Amino acid sequence: MKIFLVGASGGMGRTFLSMQDQIEIVAGLASKEGEIEGVKIYKEFSDVKEDFDAIIDFSNKDLVDQTIDFAVEKHKPLIEATTGLEDSSMERLKQASGKIPIVYARNYSLGINTMTDLVERVAKVLADFDIEIVEAHHRNKKDAPSGTAFMLLDSVKKQRQVEEIYDRTDLHRVRQDDEVGISAIRGGSIFGDHTVIFAGEDEVLEIKHKAASKKIFAKGAIKAAKFALGKEPGLYSIKDIMKMGD
Repeated sequence: MKIFLVGASGGMGRTFLSMQDQIEIVAGLASKEGEIEGVKIYKEFSDVKEDFDAIIDFSNKDLVDQTIDFAVEKHKPLIEATTGLEDSSMERLKQASGKIPIVYARNYSLGINTMTDLVERVAKVLADFDIEIVEAHHRNKKDAPSGTAFMLLDSVKKQRQVEEIYDRTDLHRVRQDDEVGISAIRGGSIFGDHTVIFAGEDEVLEIKHKAASKKIFAKGAIKAAKFALGKEPGLYSIKDIMKMGD
């Protein structure tokens, strides 16, 4: 399977480039043209000459619309992993999925996606427990809260009507029953930690996921690319990928 990698010079891009024993990166796109780990890197989509089977995008939200147009032009499956997308980009993804297969997820870790299922189930069973979501990432992550924190919040919302609270500094009141607090921590080189706390009377249940390496996200995206090959046009989720055998 031949992959064109968008965001090749970023942290996730370099992770993919270090895993070429598992995947063939034929070329990539980044802010500066050149070569990384023997792979040709372009600055403009219009200059790309190589053929490939699928596109994996771990770049930034400002580049997503161009990436979608490139995928449609080349008629190739797109594995979209960029977080913090604008509503207009999401709409563009949906429209493009009528022409090509697109897999979109805010987190490609299979462990995290299992966690979202667990959180949904526990939110239903422990209906009177307070819920807090805490996420921690490296000091260079720009968006906060993380896309994964919003995934976990969405799981809660499937079972409860809640209001998310990001800052209690000026509230000056006791916690309300329908609140879900979301806290973001930024520091050091933390790859990504997510905890959902269910706090009841005299007992606390925590569901936690710790990422020890960015490779877990790359492995999920590679699995998604294999899934997308030969699929009909459509917008697919990580849940579809998890149903697929190795």
